[in-house]
Amino acid sequence: MQICNWISSMIFAEPALSAEDHKVLGILMDQRVRLRIATQNNPRRWYGTLRKSTLARVIQGSNAIEGYNASMDEAMAAVEDEPPLDGRTEAWAAINGYRAAMTYIMQAAEDPYFEFNKQFLKSLHFMMTQFDLSAHPGKWRPGTVRVVNDETGVIVYEAPDVDHVDPLVGELAEYLDNQDHQSVIVAAAMAHLNLAMIHPFKDGNGRMARALQTLVLAREGVIHPLFSSIEEWLGRNTQEYYNILGEVGKGSWNPSHSALPWVRFCIKAHYQQANTLIRRYEEYESIFESVEKIIAREKLTERMTIPLFDAALGIRVTNSRYQKETEESPYVAGRDLKILTDSEILIPHGERRGRYYTAGTELREARETARRDRTVLDPYELLEVSGAESPPLPGL
Repeated sequence: MQICNWISSMIFAEPALSAEDHKVLGILMDQRVRLRIATQNNPRRWYGTLRKSTLARVIQGSNAIEGYNASMDEAMAAVEDEPPLDGRTEAWAAINGYRAAMTYIMQAAEDPYFEFNKQFLKSLHFMMTQFDLSAHPGKWRPGTVRVVNDETGVIVYEAPDVDHVDPLVGELAEYLDNQDHQSVIVAAAMAHLNLAMIHPFKDGNGRMARALQTLVLAREGVIHPLFSSIEEWLGRNTQEYYNILGEVGKGSWNPSHSALPWVRFCIKAHYQQANTLIRRYEEYESIFESVEKIIAREKLTERMTIPLFDAALGIRVTNSRYQKETEESPYVAGRDLKILTDSEILIPHGERRGRYYTAGTELREARETARRDRTVLDPYELLEVSGAESPPLPGL
């Protein structure tokens, strides 16, 4: 396989991969094909919930890294484009901006005429940060940027001079439009690393880098953009994420440093996130079967299935959300929810406009019963221990 020659470039170059790296990349492709078959070639009735909950976790994970901590309910409200649960806070504005950017990415992924360019990145940045004019949304940073450790006050990274931002981002866009890459996984990782290290914006660079990585993967078209993202995984492994960026960056802009540790970090993240999605798919299948049994046993109407499934997953059910899911009137939604609360399948909380519903005992037990093993595996360690060509793929 030909390796791209970007050694003479100004940005970080693709590292040469070992035979072991290529084996793990082959495993990732198998995982992605299996996810595509499960989610796109043979979608279940609950596929819409899987997509929405995955998008909510992507939004939640990426924003949590930046200190915008949102609950799953708040993230789901953003996905559903519903009013905020606790008022229009800065965190609410951040997650809504990210939701808009991810929606744009999902559209761009399917555009046959799409091109990576500087203006696209500025537009994406504007969507994410327009709620904060001090971040200069849609513009390159006006001056020097230093990343400082909030606890120690020590400068941990100094970005390249502002005069270099525009040509560096231009070169990154050219790299992404070039199709001669070792792997789309590698190209996406390099997009993330380079944008994070160039640090072209005053704020929002991390969110932008993670979103760009997702877009590069989504453009490949193997699976839906949401199932390509590792942003949820990065949100769960934030310190490890910071550590590896620090190891590669070494405090300042120096693209002569090897990006191999970063690429391997991303490969591991993709493997583990894909396992999470496969496990989640199996759990959702089991929970949905339990909900269908409840519907049949209680002689309930079939339109109640998805709202009860959402509740079993821990998602709040509201009258407005019930109407949207079932395409029924407020009257019918209210009547259905009363039937479900009278039978204690759902538990009501609050009064009037603030009223919402959560899973009753039986739905919570169905979720607990469906839980699969959550052991996190490292594909490189599995190859070393097993001595096999590739470790076994879980699930599906």
